[in-house]
Amino acid sequence: MQLQLIKHSTGVLIPATPETSDYLHSKIKLGAVLEADFKQVRNPKFHRKFFALLNLGFDYWEPTGGAISSNERKLVNGYAKYLASFCDNSSIFFNTAEEYLEKIAEKRAGSISICKSFDAFRAWVTIEAGYFDAIQLPDGTLRKHPKSISFAKMDETEFQGLYAAALNLLWHWILRKHFNSPQEAANTAAQLLSFAG
Repeated sequence: MQLQLIKHSTGVLIPATPETSDYLHSKIKLGAVLEADFKQVRNPKFHRKFFALLNLGFDYWEPTGGAISSNERKLVNGYAKYLASFCDNSSIFFNTAEEYLEKIAEKRAGSISICKSFDAFRAWVTIEAGYFDAIQLPDGTLRKHPKSISFAKMDETEFQGLYAAALNLLWHWILRKHFNSPQEAANTAAQLLSFAG
């Protein structure tokens, strides 16, 4: 049984919920000694604040780019630039590279349309903020898996670090186009939270 207790000003622990109170009064005899491992519960308001920030970033984010990653585009364009350095008519290499990338993008995408997924967005933010576990797959590749942000898995200090890193990440990639400062973006997320509550 998990019990929620609040530290009173007299130093005594008192039940924080009716369930805890009922359990202590009905199941535990007066004078009984209990042994427990205590941990401070993470602030649920801060948890909601984090999700308000994620929602703000998600609302302002518009997917672009399609089926070709920026790294792939850089590689192909870099190779075209390298080849162009050997001849006078360099535009042919850049045009051919762009045609090649368009062909690959069409082949990959087929009839698939781009859609926004909040769960995928949340996982991306968590991983890019540096809160992930590296998992090796049977084929030997490594995949980043976002750390759980559940109350049982992440304490308050680590969660505050995640919030700060997520705000920085969202500012860099999305929010700086819409707000004057990271603090203004965080304040807007907090205001949205107060309207929802």
